[in-house]
Amino acid sequence: MDTAGPATPEVSILVPARNEEVCLRDCLLSLAGQEGVGFEIIVVDDHSVDRTRSIAESVPGVRVVEAGPLPAGWTGKNNALVTGVREARGRWLLFTDADTIHRPGSLARAVAEAQQHGADLLSYSPEQVVKSFWERAVMPVVFAELAAQYPPEKVRDQNSGVVAANGQYILVRREAYYAVGGHESVATEILEDVALARKVREKDCRVYFRYAEDAVQTRMYRSWAELRDGWTKNLALLFPRPLRRAGGLVAWWMVAWVTLPVLIPAAALYIRLRRAGFARSSTLLAGACGVPVFAYLLLRSRAAHAEGDVTWKGRTYSSSGRAQAIAHGGRVAGPPAAA
Repeated sequence: MDTAGPATPEVSILVPARNEEVCLRDCLLSLAGQEGVGFEIIVVDDHSVDRTRSIAESVPGVRVVEAGPLPAGWTGKNNALVTGVREARGRWLLFTDADTIHRPGSLARAVAEAQQHGADLLSYSPEQVVKSFWERAVMPVVFAELAAQYPPEKVRDQNSGVVAANGQYILVRREAYYAVGGHESVATEILEDVALARKVREKDCRVYFRYAEDAVQTRMYRSWAELRDGWTKNLALLFPRPLRRAGGLVAWWMVAWVTLPVLIPAAALYIRLRRAGFARSSTLLAGACGVPVFAYLLLRSRAAHAEGDVTWKGRTYSSSGRAQAIAHGGRVAGPPAAA
């Protein structure tokens, strides 16, 4: 592992953290144990009021910096990452969330994979760990719909018009990052990962995206309240025409229930949900009761963005610039519809 010495590390790992005492230690230990490539770890404490900073400082080799004051209109995560990048020295920048766990050797493999595919930005969609009822019921539906909207093979096709990234794991070449203006250029974007990937693509740089349970895992939400607020923040930005999508999916779900003895609609719904890669028990639970909850969250997200205010981690972000487009079913973030 590269420490604070004079050598330039191959990778600077940047972890924004706001009140992450529950999961941060496991994340940092999994990063600190990486081998096969030189790196540094920078945790940006985003004005936490819990033990986040002390936990980060307790892990050997981790450098902790304090996020600067939050500029008007910026999201906290973007502000934290801009602060961290100013301290970073690596040829590659890895942006990863505090709730991730990184498998041994995954960092070196990610750099090699990016180089193999000529990628300027490589993004992994982590394995999703689900434990509670609500996680198991809702997350397979969300990720099945994401798989339909943003097929990884289309994202990897530079000419498809479909671009996406998962902010839980974005590895980007330093030169490409600065060429698009970094996180300052997407500072007001709630869905900053997709916005950054789009800017990279627009510079004719290569974006490579895949599902990566072999590299990283995450448990995004640990309660119904976290899951509700997190997806309220994001869903309307991820899916164009949310009213149509919610209505169509619920209609399909109702037909599957009504015609259950025939099995064909129910089997089709199950196959669609299996694309998310969750365990069979979670997929069945999602098929039984997760679809209407997803529809509710999608419509809740649409309403929140249309009203112009989205709340996350104790902060309220104005989305008034996007509100009119969302209210009329327009596309305000993310790539063109894949289906």
